[in-house]
Order: sequence, then C-alpha cells, then structure tokens
Amino acid sequence: MNATANEQMQRLRVWREMLRARWRALAPRERRLLSVLGVLVGLLLLWLLLVQPALRTLREAPVEIDRLEAQLQRMQRLAAEARELSGTAPVAPAQSLEALRSAAQRLGDRAKLTVAGERATLTLTGIEGQQLRDFLAEVRSGARARPVEVQLTRAGQGFSGSLVLALGSAS
Repeated sequence: MNATANEQMQRLRVWREMLRARWRALAPRERRLLSVLGVLVGLLLLWLLLVQPALRTLREAPVEIDRLEAQLQRMQRLAAEARELSGTAPVAPAQSLEALRSAAQRLGDRAKLTVAGERATLTLTGIEGQQLRDFLAEVRSGARARPVEVQLTRAGQGFSGSLVLALGSAS
C-alpha cells in the first residue's frame, strides 16, 4: 500500500514538472492571458458554488419563514380546538339529533336532512359559504357531529351537494 502511494506521488511530481516546463515555455503574454483566464474561472466557481446559493437563501428565507409561521399558527389553532373539543362533555344521542335538526332548519328549504342510525345526510342546494361554515361550526359544538363524507359543487348561487355527518355518539 505504501509502494502504491509512493508511485502516485512520483507520477504527480512528474506531471507537475511537465506543467512547469510548459509554463516556462510560454510567452509572457500567453502566461498573463492564462492567469487572467484562471482568475475568471475561479471567480465564476466562487460565485456559482458559494455566493449565488447564499444570496438565493437570503432572498427566499423571509418568504419561507412567513409561510412556516402561518402553518405553525394554523396547527396551533387546530391543536387548541382539538383540546377544547376533547374536553367537552358528550351529548346524548337525542339531544345531538335535536341540535342537528335545529341547525338544518336554520338553512331553510335549501337543506334537507335525512337521519339513518348514527349518520345524518344533509342535501344542500345553493348554500352560501358563510352559511355552510356557520352550520358546520354549530353542529360540531352543539350536536358533536363531524363530517365524514362531503360531495359539494360550487355554482353561481352557492354550494350544492351532500354532506354525511357522524353524530356525537358515533366514533
């Protein structure tokens, strides 16, 4: 192993001496030109490998930090909501069903509620986004129901489709 390293070192020395001899054989003008070219290539490599990635990181970091901060705040809100919901007392099935029917009635004739066991299907026609959000918040807190299947389409007059809810006693 030591002999191989010595051979490689010897080849390197020979190669270096050949390059020095070629360098000395060049005219001063050619040496200057090659030196300038070497400096330019070095500066290009320095820019491409060190400066440009650092500048890109500095430019993109604030946007990425803002995005991650918003994501963290959303996750913290969801975690707080989950803690709050897990701490609430369960609702009796009859009370849950009554709260669900009451919330559906507030949507008027644009919503039709069908209950089958521990699942309820709400068929919607032209419900505005804010009304749908309010309905979902109400059934989550009052009836302890959660959406398990949603098929909605957005039309000019609002959302239409169906919403399947698992009642509070359903797991």
